[in-house]
Amino acid sequence: MTSFDDFPMFPLGQPLLPGALLPLQVFESRYLALMKHCLEMEEPMFGVVMIERGREVGGGDERSSIGTLARIVDIASFDDGRLAVTTVGAERLRVIGWHDDAPFPRARIESWPDEFDGEIDDDDVMRRVADLRATLDLVERLGGPTSEVPDLSGFDATMATHALGTLAPLGAADRHRLLAAPGPRARLRVFDDVLAEVTDALRFRLGT
Repeated sequence: MTSFDDFPMFPLGQPLLPGALLPLQVFESRYLALMKHCLEMEEPMFGVVMIERGREVGGGDERSSIGTLARIVDIASFDDGRLAVTTVGAERLRVIGWHDDAPFPRARIESWPDEFDGEIDDDDVMRRVADLRATLDLVERLGGPTSEVPDLSGFDATMATHALGTLAPLGAADRHRLLAAPGPRARLRVFDDVLAEVTDALRFRLGT
């Protein structure tokens, strides 16, 4: 298990799932300093954890101890000093302890790979893909935004189960439940539960 001390961290109001894209508009001085630090790293990245209570701007928040490494894949600057940063979620992490937030949030972290909790095959994944597509059809009937669900057969269990959570119309708390599941089979059970709740709510709104 890999660990890092004094690692740059970016608390947000939503979790980042492995494999998901995360675009950021960076304007706060401490996070501009964080980005400058990251760009000096051999592999530019930082940790993302969800804010459980409080606000993204200004500090004083309560943060989850579970998160994801975000790899910087593109960065652009504006004349007013803002940065447009595109990242992609890599492996999960656990926060062992926080350091002082000056000049930006930093923590001691360790990687948190999936635990083996049973075999998952393509049929397990594709059944959930079918369920997800049916739920997105309900979203479309209500005029909401939808996305194409790719064929996830052949993906490894970790990335397939995280992809389901990324593509589903879930709130931040439900996505965080998926991120916190110890392994792929547990993540599928959480996915079934949260997708069923969303689907029931959509059907209620449609009167079906």
